[in-house]
Amino acid sequence: MKTLEEVREFFKGDRYATMSNAVIDDFGDKYAKCSMELDDRHRNAVGGIMGGVYFTLADFAMAVATNHEQSGTVSLDAHISFVSACKGDKLIAEARCQRDGRKTCFYEVQICDETGKLIAVVNFTGYKVTA
Repeated sequence: MKTLEEVREFFKGDRYATMSNAVIDDFGDKYAKCSMELDDRHRNAVGGIMGGVYFTLADFAMAVATNHEQSGTVSLDAHISFVSACKGDKLIAEARCQRDGRKTCFYEVQICDETGKLIAVVNFTGYKVTA
């Protein structure tokens, strides 16, 4: 199994996510936890967090969960549900596999703020291009 530093080094290639402040906090079998410190670049015109910020963090967590050992899974479909407004300064996303098939997989990513308040849920269907 790869180390956290090896996985972080590989995913530096996800430039949009990493330039947006996304970091890998933990990973395991079909699992990843990523976070993002928020600042003014993440805010929309009325001061809230842009919807794309949540999606970027969720997409990054799903990518880490599915590709940290061997790359080859891409998003086939995604759906985001916004549950609550973020009031904090940090988002935490945890991606967990719900189903792992031969060619497709299904992941749920829950995004919370630093207090543990659920902010959004993103469901991904992944396609294994190398399977």
